Amino acid sequence: MDLSSQSQSIAQLNLYKNETHLMILDSQAQQRIRLVERWNIKPGERILEIGCGQGDCTAVLATTVGTTGHVIAIDPGPPDYGAPWTLAQAQSHLSKSAIGPQITWVNDDPIHHLKNLPSDEPLFDTAVLANCIWYMSSPSILRDILAVVSTRAKRVCIAEYSLNASTPAAFPHVLAVLAQAALETHKPISESNVRTVLSPRAIKKLVTEASTNIELEWEDVIVPYESVDDGRWEIDAVQNGSFASEVAEHVSNEREKASLDAMKDALDTAVKGVAALNGRCRTMDVWIASFHCRN
Repeated sequence: MDLSSQSQSIAQLNLYKNETHLMILDSQAQQRIRLVERWNIKPGERILEIGCGQGDCTAVLATTVGTTGHVIAIDPGPPDYGAPWTLAQAQSHLSKSAIGPQITWVNDDPIHHLKNLPSDEPLFDTAVLANCIWYMSSPSILRDILAVVSTRAKRVCIAEYSLNASTPAAFPHVLAVLAQAALETHKPISESNVRTVLSPRAIKKLVTEASTNIELEWEDVIVPYESVDDGRWEIDAVQNGSFASEVAEHVSNEREKASLDAMKDALDTAVKGVAALNGRCRTMDVWIASFHCRN
């Protein structure tokens, strides 16, 4: 199936406000199509998606597996989380679309849900974690999820930002997420898009700790198209959001506060450097991998 020409039709399955918003959804669909094609997911597969959110990747997965396949999309987030639409609103809208019958939404902790599946439940063909790891509250959460997933799926496919910038214009994105993650460690409860930053090396280490039955098949790097806005959103969250006031509120140690201020200064300088070259800040590289589960 050639998905590359279907990004706009997939984007139109989602809720959107106007043509500008639809263009953003189109670029997001294009990015997720690249992931799904690299993972070589086939029609008819039974997919487990962890951290599905509002369903950006779910829509691509459901389109790919078609009417002979199915996607179980799990997210532990509150149904009223998200903007401009909540998880519940976005998921409900997709359920009413042409791909709705190919999706089952599960609002639950992934570990709890998987442990309570019937023992004779067939293995999932593929478990997918697409840019959801940084939302997790700690590295151990990922390790524990992988330990259970490895007993329920034939393979695990992961995509997460790589903390590497192939183009200098994406370097500010790296600085922005490191600054956000450093701040989030000081909050008792985090609702940020960046809560736990893990590098590809750290993720692979957690995979090894999770189970001896998972082995890396391959890994690669995808450079996002310039139209992908995630990097600019995270940069804006530090430069123009409540970052400075949250540092003042949550960080009391003088040295730690100075470090966070320095991170923001470094980001500001990097953004100016990109602008000086008449450039536009971009999104950092995405690390993508496939792991085989020996079940």
